[in-house]
Amino acid sequence: MIAKDKQHLIKEENIKIIPRDLSWLSFNARVLQEAEDQTVPLVERFKFLGIFSSNLDEFFRVRVASLKRYEALNPTDRKTYGMTPKQILKLIQDKVIELNDKFEEIYLELERQLESEKIFIINEAELNEEQGNFVRNYFREKVRPTLVPVMLDTSPEFPMLKDKNIYLAIKLSKKDNPRDKKYALVEVPTYKNPRFIVIPNKEANANQYIILLDDVIRYCLDEIFYIFDYNQFSAYTIKLTRDAELDFDDDVHESIMQKLSKSLKERKKGRLVRFIYDESMPIDFLNFIIRKLHMLKSDNLIAGGRYHNFKDFMSFPDMGKSHLINTPLSPIYHKDIQLKKSLFSLLNKKDILLQYPYHSISHMIDFFREAAIDPMVVSVKTTFYRVAEDSNVINALINAIRNGKQVTVVVELQARFDEENNIYWANKLREEGAKVIFGVPDMKVHSKLCLITRKDKRVVTHYAYIGTGNFNEKTASFYSDHALLTSDIRITEEINQVFSFFESNLRIGQYKHLLVSPFFMRKEFIKLIDKEIKNARSKKEAYIFVKLNSLMDNEIIQKLYDASKAGVKIRMIIRGICSIKPGVKHLSDNIQAISIVDRFLEHSRIFIFCNGGVEKIYFGSADWMTRNLDHRVEVITPIYDRKIKDEIRAFMEMQWSDNVKARILDASQTNQYKTRTEDEPAIQAQTDYYYSLLDK
Repeated sequence: MIAKDKQHLIKEENIKIIPRDLSWLSFNARVLQEAEDQTVPLVERFKFLGIFSSNLDEFFRVRVASLKRYEALNPTDRKTYGMTPKQILKLIQDKVIELNDKFEEIYLELERQLESEKIFIINEAELNEEQGNFVRNYFREKVRPTLVPVMLDTSPEFPMLKDKNIYLAIKLSKKDNPRDKKYALVEVPTYKNPRFIVIPNKEANANQYIILLDDVIRYCLDEIFYIFDYNQFSAYTIKLTRDAELDFDDDVHESIMQKLSKSLKERKKGRLVRFIYDESMPIDFLNFIIRKLHMLKSDNLIAGGRYHNFKDFMSFPDMGKSHLINTPLSPIYHKDIQLKKSLFSLLNKKDILLQYPYHSISHMIDFFREAAIDPMVVSVKTTFYRVAEDSNVINALINAIRNGKQVTVVVELQARFDEENNIYWANKLREEGAKVIFGVPDMKVHSKLCLITRKDKRVVTHYAYIGTGNFNEKTASFYSDHALLTSDIRITEEINQVFSFFESNLRIGQYKHLLVSPFFMRKEFIKLIDKEIKNARSKKEAYIFVKLNSLMDNEIIQKLYDASKAGVKIRMIIRGICSIKPGVKHLSDNIQAISIVDRFLEHSRIFIFCNGGVEKIYFGSADWMTRNLDHRVEVITPIYDRKIKDEIRAFMEMQWSDNVKARILDASQTNQYKTRTEDEPAIQAQTDYYYSLLDK
């Protein structure tokens, strides 16, 4: 929730749109609710603290950085949300401090609950002699070789601190002469060592102990600085966040890959947008560091606890206790896909809907693998936005090249934070002989497409994969996504047109079935909403039921308000940003919205329109955000198969019925859980849907 004394800034009646950044913070508050939820297994709750922390890092790197840039250029602008950038930044800082306080409270409670399980997180001051010996040996063997201490007093320049990493700011002093002191800095090497070290215990059924890597270093500071004549050491964790925006110069002689590589190097030196420090740090030491970093006290300086970078808690050890983690849900093999049977033969007869992470990702990989070795396949074309670091999909494509297939890959080099991985795979594919296309000038390619062309004698058949999520085996294990496998000529021919556009940006193509941005998607969505408005005004049944990651496009929001006023019943399931205000009298009375945060990350984009009783269902890669509709190449497919329509409908209705993990999205962003009566059964959509698929 937004602090009470700030709520008036977003509750004015003339402000009909919730600022995206405040809505995003409300989403991250829902993540924090999962860490607080007593029904979530204990180790999973620690992981939600990690997700919250990781989310917040990216928020500062991207959104706060962008707002600071905008403030510098347009300090008095109020057109967007009725507030100046400075006012929004102040609300953000207030909200972040509020969430951080809640975070610390939850962390302490989780520690207490760990102790009831005979698991103790201890620091360097709590080690007994045996534990201390283990920690020193671990430090000497694993940690010390990776450390590069910097003496701040003698260093001519303050070292370039890395974004997202944590450092120990160390004060060296003498017990008998406190004024004689030195300052030093040590990076905590989580890139080489785990953040959590389980201390061995020889006794069966005894207490278990965990120490953080930070405290291993603290315990051994005397071994790092032994050459100095100091006998008192104190260490305080600091962490900073930099602007993650990539700046490109106008050198026409450089390729996009050269420009991107150069810009990635500059990103490491990006402007500071947040500085978090241990609140127990002496004020003179803190001021010393702030001066050296050239930060202002008006910047996002946030006092925190002893530990930062809780994103590492996403890898919290389970300690061998199964009740502390979620019961694993093994991926299901699709009932219509048979082992040792050709997928292409199956797709000649029917469409297939894959639902991740419920269905096995092996089906998607097999689609590529079969294409790689089938002698009738002549070409494979696909788009890549984010792929796994060790990608079986790319290995299948390389195999296809070696088997004589023409392989075309559209690689989006500017997929934020995946740029280096994408550069690596683009180079690898080019070396193997693939035709690699680096997106489209001035826009990102975010669509999730694959088109396989198979020639049997004189008959040419296209097979398509179109999804809501990336071709990424890692994220498919915990992202909730949908994908359609089809040979339907209405869809495959138009996907072929999309790939023709990638190869020659002059050939946009004509689309009767697919919704393709940035050319036709916005117009088609407006038409679909307008039809519901027309039907409602004619007293016909009219409804819209959508599932999105984010809703923040002003034109779409205004059109939804118009639909609500006309009597269209609108239901929305929105995971993240929701800038619309549901349930406001005379504005959005007919709009309801919920958000589900649970063990899987909800990622599908699904659209259902009543259409006068002949329901239209679509899904694809685009959210209702301006960037998706106007500045990216996105593709959304209609669903024509009756059974698949029923499957998607069942999925959506179960999600809407969730009364365990669903929160109500309202104009005040209160994040209240949906309530149920005593005689109403509990419905937890994600796990219940898994078991419904398992029973089929």
